[in-house]
This record gives sequence, C-alpha cells and structure tokens, in this order.
Amino acid sequence: MLRIHFTAEDFTRVRFAPRPSPVPELHAALMMLGAPHEGLLFGRWRGRLLRALPAAAGPLADLVPGGVAPSFLDVLGETREEGFGLIRSARPEYVRSELERVYGAGTAPLWIRGLHDGRPDAWRVVERAQRAAYETVLAPVWALVQDLHRAEFTRHALTVAERGLGAALTALSPGLRDGTWEWPGAPRDVRLAGRGLVLLPTFHWRGGPLVQDLPERPVVLAYPAGGGLPPAPPAGPGEDALAGVLGRTRAELLRALTEPRTTTELARRLGVSNATASAHAQALRAAGLLTTTRTGRSVHHAATPLAALLPQP
Repeated sequence: MLRIHFTAEDFTRVRFAPRPSPVPELHAALMMLGAPHEGLLFGRWRGRLLRALPAAAGPLADLVPGGVAPSFLDVLGETREEGFGLIRSARPEYVRSELERVYGAGTAPLWIRGLHDGRPDAWRVVERAQRAAYETVLAPVWALVQDLHRAEFTRHALTVAERGLGAALTALSPGLRDGTWEWPGAPRDVRLAGRGLVLLPTFHWRGGPLVQDLPERPVVLAYPAGGGLPPAPPAGPGEDALAGVLGRTRAELLRALTEPRTTTELARRLGVSNATASAHAQALRAAGLLTTTRTGRSVHHAATPLAALLPQP
C-alpha cells in the first residue's frame, strides 16, 4: 500500500498539473511497451509501436536495467525541450550515484560508462534516443493527450470548487484519513514534509501510481487516467486509427453509441451474437469508454465523455 503523509501545510500545496508533461508521459508509454500482460487493450498499440520504434531509441532500455530507472530521469517540464534540458542539467555526482544504484555490481554498456563519466558524446546518445522515442510514440498523439488532460483537469477543478480538495483526492483514491492518503500498490511511505504534492494524470499507463520523490522538490504523483486506453494517432487516408487500437468490432460498437443502446441492438448492428456484443461492451467499460445501466430486464450501454475525445475515421 502506498501511503502519502501530509502535514497541514501540505494540504495548501496540493495542485493538479494544468498541462501534460511530455517527458513523464513518454516514460510511462515506454514502461507500457514492456508490460506484455496488458494485452487486451494495449496489445495492438504495443505491436505497432515496437515495429515503428527506430534503432536510435534503443539506448533508453540501457538506462532502465531490470525495469529500474535512475531518478535523474524524473523531471517535469511543460515542453519536450524543457524536460530534456532538465535531465541534461542533473548534477554530475547525482547522475553517477543513480547509475551506480540501478546497475549495482552488474556490467554497464560502454556508453553508460561514458554517461557515468559525464562525457558529452554519451549525453548526445541520451538526447537522440529521447527524441527518436518521442517522435514515434508521443508526437502523433500529443494533441489528443492535451485534450484528455484538459478534460481531466477541468473535472478536478470543478470538484475542488464544488466539494473541496478532499473530495477531489478521494475521487482518485478513497483512502484519505488522518493526514494519510493511501493508494493500492507496493508498500511505500512518502512523507511530503511541507513540500506539497503535484497530481499528474498519465494516459499511457495502467499500473499503480508512479511517484517522483526527490529532495527539496514537490512530490509528483502520476496516476493512470482515462481508463488507461492508449491514445490513438489521427487516421491517415484509408486508415481507421481507433480500430487499430481497439479492434474493428469494438471500434464499430463504440461508434454505434450515438445514443444509449441495448446489448441486443448492438449485436444486430454489428452482426454478432448477444454474448459477443456483451463481451466487447465489458472490455470497453473496463477502459472507461462506456457505461452500462440496467432498467428492468434491459441493459443499456452509453458512451462516456472520454469516448467522445477519441479519433473518428
């Protein structure tokens, strides 16, 4: 269980990030590329990106041996250039200690040893890899990420205005009591100690919250938002980007929900059995793209506001 401990001062220093941050979003997406257990909603997305990811992005895998990333990658920044600049400006002794921490007694690749020594050519490898990954993974969907973030920020701002900060926090995770906020996840205690907390939604991650806890900085909690469905790039000529992520049947089901429809109505429109339509609806509901209500013997499905943000052919 993740436990975040607040002081009274920290409650005055909680803020929701007003804009998405490219570097944390990119790192969340790259982490999902290495999570094969998420095949239902991320399988097609993962396969497409792994085929498209250029070799220049490969060195990023060397920075996270065993899935453990050095903390100097934990930066925010409202633009890609700002985020990359913050990584590059990390103190040399900090970079060395973090590389030693993640590699331990293991043998590091030659270029990582150059990074440990502060060599400019090694930093150029990091920069090229970051840029290559960004252009492939995030650039095609960044406008959609911005729209999703704006909707998420607005939702929380309205909750704070109407019901207070406590309601906004418990809407994300209900375990707020006696100055401690609990999230499901690996056991860990984070003490804000007056530094405050930044809440950052991420749209490429389906695991537990990702925490940046660095000395003398506000703690950043990146949480999975929007049901975790990976944003899809705009469709090109003759392409259906949404079907490329969800599969054609689920994309067609979602587009059929211009108004609430029963399982039987959806099955007829799609030309599938009721059981098949129900199974697809269940997967879309798990991703936060539709809601299901029962009235008597009828079950009605309706698209959510998140679904309205997805690209159309």
